[in-house]
Amino acid sequence: MSEKYKNKYRIKSARAWWWDYSSNAPYFITICTQNRQHFFGHIEDGMMFYSEIGGMAYECWEAIPQHFPFVILDEFVIMPNHVHGIIIINKTPEEQREWRTNKFEPQSRNLASIVRGFKVGVKKYATMNDIDFMWQSRYHDHIIRDETSFYRIKNYIKNNPANWDNDRFYGLE
Repeated sequence: MSEKYKNKYRIKSARAWWWDYSSNAPYFITICTQNRQHFFGHIEDGMMFYSEIGGMAYECWEAIPQHFPFVILDEFVIMPNHVHGIIIINKTPEEQREWRTNKFEPQSRNLASIVRGFKVGVKKYATMNDIDFMWQSRYHDHIIRDETSFYRIKNYIKNNPANWDNDRFYGLE
């Protein structure tokens, strides 16, 4: 049953309540377009061909470390209607201590702020260039806990375009 806040139903968070999402760790992220529309381009013979907004999504993803210097990007892929990527938060011990002393700092240096910044960059470009585009309001994350899982996910991302015909988002437009 859904919880209520101020007499209204609200969606329970998909985040792990027991985890600090500003912690150093690799995270597997999936971000979908609204209604899984194919805004980012199309796949032909296992290769992704970007639309204008798909190309910008690619550029914005690659620019994440410029805005969040403690982030290392690993494998990622822009698909017709979603993005998969591995984001590694890798703060120095000093950076980790710093944010713990400021109540407000974690919101600007955690996984949610990284994803939010990426989504805002793509949406801003679309708006400024009069491109029809919308994100799904939430995103999916998975905390990668071991090396076996890391390489399995990395391989999944790398092979995602080649496996598009079998993807659960394939037929949705």
